[in-house]
Amino acid sequence: MANNKSSKKRVLIAERNRLHNRSYKSAVRTLMKRCFSACDAYSKEPGDAAKEAVQSTMNAAFSKIDKAVKVGVLHRNNGAHQKSRLSAAVKQAVEPAAKA
Repeated sequence: MANNKSSKKRVLIAERNRLHNRSYKSAVRTLMKRCFSACDAYSKEPGDAAKEAVQSTMNAAFSKIDKAVKVGVLHRNNGAHQKSRLSAAVKQAVEPAAKA
């Protein structure tokens, strides 16, 4: 355990930041899963409502990823990688349905 006042404070701040970062990462993962499941649902049964769901979930995930990068929870390359994964999944789900 910490021996002096400043190291005790650093331990407390590190724990606070760890919990904050964990909530951000969890929210990002949840929104990404929602987007992937919306893409699956749209590819199985295309429709205007399903397409709107895909767009809204993608926008929410992009927003949360950008905020996580901004506050330093995610590295900017990691954020770009996650956004690229989402974009590819949305494009794959929307493009074949548009051609059909």
